Amino acid sequence: MSELKHAHNLFELAGKDLKALRAMGDPQIFADEVFGFHAQQAVEKTLKAWLAALGQEYPLIHNLARLLALLEEQGAKVDNFWDLTEYTAYAVDYRYGSLDMAEESLDRSAVIRQVEELMHLVKGILAERDNLQG
Repeated sequence: MSELKHAHNLFELAGKDLKALRAMGDPQIFADEVFGFHAQQAVEKTLKAWLAALGQEYPLIHNLARLLALLEEQGAKVDNFWDLTEYTAYAVDYRYGSLDMAEESLDRSAVIRQVEELMHLVKGILAERDNLQG
């Protein structure tokens, strides 16, 4: 599979996690751990799609800071997305109860906006890469 096709597949999977986030507005039904996990997954898959679109291999990790650092090494402008690294803990730690939950609940609307901002940027990068190949 081409790197660009792989990038599109990852981006599509991230979109499914974003769709899940949008449906998890009620913290009485969906715990922060569940919501945070899907936020982390959406960000992770989007960052990996970005790396794949740049023709870069990426490690099979959940660490969002490491993925952002790899993008930065490629000259990508990631300054607006470092706050997303706080969701790394939701990949494993919170889901399996090895960390104490934060005292404050997640601001779900803000999380969704952050994920949407990242995905909007990467969607544009994918479209640019499509045009270059097309």
